[in-house]
Amino acid sequence: MAHTPHQSQGGNAFTRFFAHEAAGGIVLAIAAVLALVVSNSGWRQAYEGFTRIQGTVDIGGLVVLSKPLLLWVNDLWMAVFFFLVGLEIKREFVEGELASRKMAILPAAAALGGMVVPAGIYALINLGDSVALRGWAIPAATDIAFAIGIVMLLGSRVPTSLKVFLTAVAIIDDLGAIVVIALFYTDNLSLGMLAGAGVGSLVLLLLNRSGVRRADVYLLVGLVIWVCVLKSGIHATLAGVVTALAIPMRDADEQPLAGALEHGLHPWVAFLVLPMFAFANAGVSLQGMSLGSLFEPIPLGIAAGLVLGKTIGVFGAAWLMVRSGLADAPAGATTRQFVGVCMLCGIGFTMSLFIGGLAFQGLSADFEAKLKLGVLGGSILAGLCGTLVLWRKI
Repeated sequence: MAHTPHQSQGGNAFTRFFAHEAAGGIVLAIAAVLALVVSNSGWRQAYEGFTRIQGTVDIGGLVVLSKPLLLWVNDLWMAVFFFLVGLEIKREFVEGELASRKMAILPAAAALGGMVVPAGIYALINLGDSVALRGWAIPAATDIAFAIGIVMLLGSRVPTSLKVFLTAVAIIDDLGAIVVIALFYTDNLSLGMLAGAGVGSLVLLLLNRSGVRRADVYLLVGLVIWVCVLKSGIHATLAGVVTALAIPMRDADEQPLAGALEHGLHPWVAFLVLPMFAFANAGVSLQGMSLGSLFEPIPLGIAAGLVLGKTIGVFGAAWLMVRSGLADAPAGATTRQFVGVCMLCGIGFTMSLFIGGLAFQGLSADFEAKLKLGVLGGSILAGLCGTLVLWRKI
């Protein structure tokens, strides 16, 4: 996720956001480590039993949803995360750091490079294996909570201009991930449910055009869309984005509406939704694995994409934009600092695990283990490399 302040709010909003992200990143890390520890201890069966706890919702027999806890987290809780992402995307493009072409071109190019190059590296390493190639988008993601947590701990070693650049790249990275999920990671489509989701989306548009300024109305329609999307074969989290984009920026009294929702939701996502996702998804048994396991095609493709692909893609695309005169370099930043921040974009974690879960859905546990090994190994290495580069003073 990314979040930058309105000009009118000044440094306070900027400081509040980074405080949330830094603390959220720490909680996220604790949840991931705890999942790894528990899944490699005598509590492993209890952990797996926890993720399989069945939950059922029955609305008068009309809507019956029965899923294990893991899928409730990935389908419903993550829809809340994507709802927040949608609010942030809308704000940034309407009145934030991405509102003008000149401000948006550098992070936009960097984000695109940071998706294309890692995907290309993964595909190259897994060429010839059609099943493994389904995971081409896994290393194309950035986990902003972890990345911002690191730059906050580094303090003045990271110029403010690079923090803004990082958050802007993450906003566009999230948008790219949403498009990738919608286009490439869908099951067999149910045209009836897809039509229902389309009607719901049209209702949201009409509400917006009619000047309806009550958030609860949009959220109710959004819930209906979520059910339709869930049963349509397209991943249900996209309903969160659609709903967020329809919510007006201001209420009937011209007070912030989307911004108020975003502000209220952010701590819940940072300290509950994402840590729960991490705990439910990061657990992987390391039994029978060795350092050599990381060099198998799938984990190697993911790790190489995150560590090398992200750095080359983000920095290379940004450098070309600056070199060509189409964009200005971040103010007050050295090349070393710029490269260090680009390395931190290789911390994939949340989004990488999420996309990987969709890519290898329904396959054996072996694919899940390789996914988690690659994502965790690559993210840790990218974080360490970026931190070392930024820590070093010249």
